[in-house]
Amino acid sequence: MSQRQVQPGAWRRAGKYAIVLLLVALALAAAGVAAWLHSALPLASPRVELSIEPGTSPREVAQAWVDAGVRAPSWALYHWFRWSGLARRIRAGSYALEAGITPRGLLAKMVQGDETLERLRLIEGWTWSQCRAALARSPRMQQTGATLSDAELMAAIGLPGVAPEGRFFPDTYVYSRGVSDLTVLRRAAQAMQQRLAAVWAERSADLPLRDASEALTLASIIEKETGQAGERGLVAGVFINRLRLGMPLQTDPSVVYGLGTGFSGRLRSRDLRADTPFNTYTRSGLPPTPIAMPGLAALRAAVKPEATRALYFVARGDGSSAFSNDLATHNRAVNQYQRNNPRPSPPP
Repeated sequence: MSQRQVQPGAWRRAGKYAIVLLLVALALAAAGVAAWLHSALPLASPRVELSIEPGTSPREVAQAWVDAGVRAPSWALYHWFRWSGLARRIRAGSYALEAGITPRGLLAKMVQGDETLERLRLIEGWTWSQCRAALARSPRMQQTGATLSDAELMAAIGLPGVAPEGRFFPDTYVYSRGVSDLTVLRRAAQAMQQRLAAVWAERSADLPLRDASEALTLASIIEKETGQAGERGLVAGVFINRLRLGMPLQTDPSVVYGLGTGFSGRLRSRDLRADTPFNTYTRSGLPPTPIAMPGLAALRAAVKPEATRALYFVARGDGSSAFSNDLATHNRAVNQYQRNNPRPSPPP
């Protein structure tokens, strides 16, 4: 029995058909992949969030997104990361996805470091206790320092033996979700150190201040005493004059600070006689530490005070102050503005 031979032309035609089918399949697969890359990823909730830690592999990142609520095969996400050539450029950070995000958009967000950020605002004139309270209220911040004492916390941010009051620059700090409060505080402390060093280097000659720390303490008092920004230089000039003459500063905010929780909300005569390290009526010179966080303007005023002969000032009640060169004039201003006993103002 003879075997039927297959003609060479038939083999060639079959091979061509197979190649065509393969090319069609590849084209359809490519079209499907392209369509998937540009299609919105299904999400388990309107907003899916994920924090990627440093050192997380692309495969782990893909699985973490699926675990967080991205309704897609983790292998598909992983192979897309790899195929794009950008897998190694995925950045650690906190990310949030919302409806409409595509696989291309997801990868671009992680490569660009388009994180979801939070903000902490520290206000000029705040005390350290107010600063700690703001940290405790900060959303999605790791409260590493919450259980530490002040001394332990300062050591943890690289300032051992330094009191925390006034050592953090008041500003708005942007942070990634899940970051430690110590990280944010370290940035705020470094910002204050840099600004304090800069203004101290430009200080006026012959200041009665021994070092930058004393300038910081004086700036904190100026911050608390100033009702109008334009008067910072004059307020600083009064305190500098008093320090030169060895006169007590007699600044009420420092007395209030020293009273702590014992302050009733109204400063009384007996409070001015209650001796604490911060009572600038009973003790000469500067208090032992700052009493609040001064801003940059107060720092500059402390080291470049306005030239004045004034030794006294009193609040007028409208945010401004009346400055006096002598006690008699000052007493008349106190009667006029503070004791509801108006008298004619003395001639300038």
